[in-house]
Amino acid sequence: MNLQKTYTVDEAQKKLEHYCAYQERCHKEVTQKLYDMKMIPEARDKIVVHLLQHNFLNEERFAQAYTRGKFRIKKWGKQRIQLELKRRDISKTIITIALKEISDVDYYNTFHALAEKKAETIGETNAQKKRKKLADYLFYRGWESHLVYDKIRELIP
Repeated sequence: MNLQKTYTVDEAQKKLEHYCAYQERCHKEVTQKLYDMKMIPEARDKIVVHLLQHNFLNEERFAQAYTRGKFRIKKWGKQRIQLELKRRDISKTIITIALKEISDVDYYNTFHALAEKKAETIGETNAQKKRKKLADYLFYRGWESHLVYDKIRELIP
């Protein structure tokens, strides 16, 4: 027997306020959470509007925080960040604003440090295989191909 807790609009609203206050959220995450709580469409809309009006929910703020975090902590490149934001239905305009959170100097310094550190740890003697492993690693993290290929030429002649 499946006993799913039911929520009043006020209870759900309070729960979502805490959900959004704990960590920046995007609209998609919030609507999914409301859907999972089995809220009817009218209640979902009402709660999302409330969260927007009271600044619990802000796509631009979410995108900026997401960008800073994924770049600083996971060392993701702009392409991966862009892809992940698109998956969360963030608009192109907001993605462009969010990517400005990363300074060019930090971006290139992080890229070079990441590539050099990874190149040292690849225990491959075959230069071609080593190049491929490094390229795969950097592409997976969303770094631009011109940066990746230039760095590989520099590190593995």
